[in-house]
Amino acid sequence: MKNKKTQNEFAVSPVVGVMLMLVVTIIIAAVVSGFAGSLVTGEKKAPSITAETTITNTGYYYGSQFHMVITGVSDPIPSKDVKIVTSWKASNGVKNSTTVLPGVTNVMYNTQVQVAPLGTGPGVSVFGMYDLKDPQQFFGNYTLAAGTVMTAYPAGSWGPQSVPATYGGYGPGPNPTYTYVSGTGYTVGTSQDAMQGILGMDWNNLREGDIVNVKLVHTPSGKVIYEQNVAVKGA
Repeated sequence: MKNKKTQNEFAVSPVVGVMLMLVVTIIIAAVVSGFAGSLVTGEKKAPSITAETTITNTGYYYGSQFHMVITGVSDPIPSKDVKIVTSWKASNGVKNSTTVLPGVTNVMYNTQVQVAPLGTGPGVSVFGMYDLKDPQQFFGNYTLAAGTVMTAYPAGSWGPQSVPATYGGYGPGPNPTYTYVSGTGYTVGTSQDAMQGILGMDWNNLREGDIVNVKLVHTPSGKVIYEQNVAVKGA
């Protein structure tokens, strides 16, 4: 009798061990599943956006610009949640990469500091004329919606001049010069205009046909939501 009882105890022991292992495995699986689920639900979803960008270098202020039109969005996107990344290599070998952060001063026009690119159209509550723009137009203060336009221009006199303009800036002179000169409104080496703020101080090396890669990065999710290789236009 005693022998039989001992054999039964040995038989039950492995069963209990297996059941305990199963219980522990189920608990671990549940914890891992819950943790993974919280990661997924906590991840920021990136919005979708479509846009069309043009970059023009005419050789002087007139006509040169960075121009992006937002053609569609899944939801309006605050520009404070976006950073712009541009990179390029000009045909003469000069290259540059620039990251434009919302709300960070990158331009000075006369006495007003600005954040380019400046916004107009839907998503921009106030519009300022001429050199003095309303702060609501500064990158980081407006919302990207279908029809929003983001622009940047170089500093300089309006149109080709017969003599170098006293204002200074980009490409003054009767013919395209692709250079900056100092003047009352711009000083070479210290001033920065909107084109330089978006593309870098050496952007004027770009020529027709050179390629500029333009990205919009949604900072809350870290995702690239727009990318375009833009062929530079000439005069």
